[in-house]
Amino acid sequence: MYTEKRAEAQLNTSVNETVHTENVSLNRQVYHRLKLALSLGLRRQILFAVCDDLHLRNQIAARLHSTLAYPVGKVLYQKANVEEFSTPAYPRLVTLRLNVSDPNPIAQINQWLVNYPPPIIGGSKDTPGRPLPIPGFQIVGVEMLTKEPVAVQRLFLNYLRLGEQHLSSQESSCFLESCLLFWVSRPWLSAIVQSAPKFWHCRTGVFIFAGEPTPTVDNRRSLDLENFEQLIFEQEEIPPEVIETAKPDFPVNKNEDVLTQIPFSQTSNNQNISSFSHINQELQELIKAALKVSETEDHGQTPEILGEIEQLHIQQAAGEELALAYQNLGNLYRLRIEQGQSTIENLMVAILAYQEAVNHDESSPQLPDILNDLGTLYWMLHRIPDNVEEAKIYIQQGIDFYKLALKLITGDLQPETYARIQNNLGTAYGDLSRFAEPVENWKAAVVAYHEALHYRQEEIEPLKYAACQNNLGTAYWHLGQYNQPLEHLKKAIAAYKLALVHYQPADEPLKYGMIQNNIGTAYWNLSQYEEPIENLQLAIHVYSEALKYRTSTNVPHAYAATQNNLGIAYWHLANQSQITKAEQQKLVNLCIHAYQEAVQTAHSFNGLPLSFDLWVTHNNLGLAHYHLVTDVSFHGDKKTLSQHLESALENHLQALSGFSQQTENYQTTISHIINTIRTFHNELGIQGQNLALSKLPGQLLPAVLPKL
Repeated sequence: MYTEKRAEAQLNTSVNETVHTENVSLNRQVYHRLKLALSLGLRRQILFAVCDDLHLRNQIAARLHSTLAYPVGKVLYQKANVEEFSTPAYPRLVTLRLNVSDPNPIAQINQWLVNYPPPIIGGSKDTPGRPLPIPGFQIVGVEMLTKEPVAVQRLFLNYLRLGEQHLSSQESSCFLESCLLFWVSRPWLSAIVQSAPKFWHCRTGVFIFAGEPTPTVDNRRSLDLENFEQLIFEQEEIPPEVIETAKPDFPVNKNEDVLTQIPFSQTSNNQNISSFSHINQELQELIKAALKVSETEDHGQTPEILGEIEQLHIQQAAGEELALAYQNLGNLYRLRIEQGQSTIENLMVAILAYQEAVNHDESSPQLPDILNDLGTLYWMLHRIPDNVEEAKIYIQQGIDFYKLALKLITGDLQPETYARIQNNLGTAYGDLSRFAEPVENWKAAVVAYHEALHYRQEEIEPLKYAACQNNLGTAYWHLGQYNQPLEHLKKAIAAYKLALVHYQPADEPLKYGMIQNNIGTAYWNLSQYEEPIENLQLAIHVYSEALKYRTSTNVPHAYAATQNNLGIAYWHLANQSQITKAEQQKLVNLCIHAYQEAVQTAHSFNGLPLSFDLWVTHNNLGLAHYHLVTDVSFHGDKKTLSQHLESALENHLQALSGFSQQTENYQTTISHIINTIRTFHNELGIQGQNLALSKLPGQLLPAVLPKL
């Protein structure tokens, strides 16, 4: 159920991207993601693995081959008739070394398949069998072309261009049914990008491994597995943020934004999972991995469902029965994900189970719901990789599933499901905007949210209606950062206010406070274009309202963010030309108080996830202290003046500790420190300057003293 071509969805990454040499953990992550991409067994997947270290390349390629080629040992499938011999092992991944005398990887793949066609399994006297899936192929040895004549190198690139023609046409070719992985060095990747751009455009993943370049030598001996284990990396869990989903038979979490993390006791669950000959082996291996890292008891549910599926296969049950059994397996893992167990293993099990359900029954009345869930699972999956290319692929796959679901239903006949999927589609487009074409994707998000709101009945589903209005407001806010700011920001505010109507502070204090914060930010943005004083005052008012519910006790990270926003609004209002000097002093004091609350909260809760730059806020706080006492309207005594200058200096030094020396922020902060020390001298004499210098770390003195 995948789209057969996603060339338009790929990211134009730089092939000259810098890779740090001391990055073993990064290699582990990249290997883990590459292994998952290959294990999916998707059609028309063209992957590039980039590695300049040939020894490391050999280790990784050998590990992939040993892990994926024969995932369940010597025999993959057992004949249904026990009197017949077992089907010989047939690989799921084939490693081919490029033939440098005729470097045509497509011809090599097709020839291999002619020599070793997929065996027919599951046949009997009454029913025909079915062929095993075509394996994936990893191509090594491209670097050896460097030693060949230029004509041979150009021939290889020409073959890739011909491969692109196969992909864009309906011509029958075995390699189209497969997943291809090309191992290349950076120079060869650059050559492919430049000389075979259409083939490069058809890629679905780029995996870059860190390693020092090694000389090109004849490397045709057996691939070496020595010391490979250090590259293996176990992916960490991500916070379980889930788009609204709905499925029968299992309870649905009603919160569209975030699912609560639920702790479970550690246990080993995979002891009851045995090998089932009729069930996708990758699915079984993923289930074992999922149960191994699971934090919840399985209570035998997974083995029971797998046993039922195996029996249905043996009995050659109808596709509808098999689809329902696979759907139950997907539901089980979807439920665990909703309960907070959003590990990559659980996500992959749910995805493969639902895909099996779709493959067995493409006319199920529940197909739109399954496709919606597949879209949401891929949406979640895109948040795991650090690799931008992979994340974009996953979110695009999620969008494809949402669109496919929408083709099967209409809003008039199934308004609830239609609105849910449109809302999810809007969220996915918003996330896709982080990777490419932000304006186009945010516009698509706006269209999807409007479609959802057209079929979401405000009276019947007020909270879902409000959540969608909030999403629409956020989409308009983002569009306002690119063009037509007045129009888009005003639409954002209107949507946020429509959402706010349905959130009562007593019942939904956190969401009420969140939307008030969003309204404040939109008013602050609007103040940059029209009626600055009025809009800044409105921003301050709603930020203050938000802080009644976003407290340092219940949501410290949100409290700190809103206090930071409030400080910015006070600062901008204080600097309006129409503001009197007395009012300006008052506003700067309020700005200082808000910034202090933000930084103190951030430091009080160690490791608090922040949506703002704490070091920039320290700098802003320092500037506010400095501005307060250097303004002509300041009438405080020298003690008060010294206290504010000391606070300014301390905050600039705190900011400096968070900036890299090579950044503009670091140099700007040094300038602030020098200005503050000069003011110490001008206002408090040499004694004041000595006080200031005594607060500087010794390593800063050489940079500061010559500039005083």
